[in-house]
Amino acid sequence: MVELGEQLRAQRLRINLTLDDVARKTGLSINAVRRLESGEGSTLASFVSVLKALNRASWLQTLQPPVTINPLDMLKQREPRKRAFKTRGPLKALQDKE
Repeated sequence: MVELGEQLRAQRLRINLTLDDVARKTGLSINAVRRLESGEGSTLASFVSVLKALNRASWLQTLQPPVTINPLDMLKQREPRKRAFKTRGPLKALQDKE
């Protein structure tokens, strides 16, 4: 949290915005922005709104891990069944009628 806050603060200073500017753009209080920058924590919604105000919403894409496993491929690779199973309850009554 502290490292993220430091990065937010550095970006804010890089584009020459005050805490008040960011607070107004996001609709947050100055104290909320200050807490976020100091790493004291905040909500995810606040974090995202500050990223947008700093024109850095693209940072969120770096948090998403790349997809390496396709679940459909895993189903295709599954071994064939080796045993049957007995049905229970209402399904069994339907099977018995057939």
